[in-house]
Amino acid sequence: MQKYGFVFPGQGSQKLGMLAELASIFPVVEQTFAEASSTLDMDLWGITQLDQDNKLDQTEITQPALLASSVAIWRIWTATQAAKPAILAGHSLGEYSALVCAGVLAFEDAIKLVHQRGLFMQSAISVGSGKMAAIVGLDNYKIHELCQQASQGQVVSAANFNSPGQTVIAGDLNAVERAMVLCKEAGAKRALPLNVSVPSHCELMRPAAELLAAELDKVQFNPASIPVVQNSSAEINADPEQIKENLIKQLYAPVLWVDSVQLMHKAGVNKIIECGPGKVLCGLIKRIQPELICFGSDDTQSLESAIAELTA
Repeated sequence: MQKYGFVFPGQGSQKLGMLAELASIFPVVEQTFAEASSTLDMDLWGITQLDQDNKLDQTEITQPALLASSVAIWRIWTATQAAKPAILAGHSLGEYSALVCAGVLAFEDAIKLVHQRGLFMQSAISVGSGKMAAIVGLDNYKIHELCQQASQGQVVSAANFNSPGQTVIAGDLNAVERAMVLCKEAGAKRALPLNVSVPSHCELMRPAAELLAAELDKVQFNPASIPVVQNSSAEINADPEQIKENLIKQLYAPVLWVDSVQLMHKAGVNKIIECGPGKVLCGLIKRIQPELICFGSDDTQSLESAIAELTA
């Protein structure tokens, strides 16, 4: 019997006009965005489709927009009476999408949380003083060693273990730039700066984590109806309190995406649906476990293909 999983993308997967095609066929898309918009008192669908004020890439807007996108697609999926996935995982912000779909968090609570999470992350460091960069073609031990060498009293460390040969580093602007130079000199194929406003998953986010902890304490956490692999541990946790603790840690600890995908594979999963805009995670999964088949879901053809394959 085939087992399949769902993965949920994080920041960087947003794009202007996302889910427009699905929305023209499935009313639940705009209904889901209307719920999120009402919770935040802003027109979130209008921002994703028009973005007249250039807000979509602001982290406190990006996060609820991506969460609403993933939950909208999940609702389409469940309405088809397709079989329930065996396991869920989300990349960074996507972990909140996974927890909503697993019933751990209410959608309205999660929308508020990720909006606040974005605000806390942005306020933790002044604009332009942090940076993230992708290092391609260098082993993780060497990257760790070079980050320590580049720090010089500042913060720079591995933030996302995305796939074999692709690790993202984050920290203070100058320290990250020093680390990029050292990595290139050590033989990295590429050291690419990322277009993000906040250096996530490093020690600079600890103040944001402390603020987020206070907000998480106000929210009801339920036992998961579907197992969720968490970023900071690459493990499944059944205890709602442990899930909450891992969400706090996730802000300043690296995303263990390689280990998370490998855990899904070891659990017997052979097919995966990326539930959200784009196919960034499908690309990473192909490099982590080439035998895993990954489907997109953000347009009608991709979604219909996934449904047909997994309900056959």
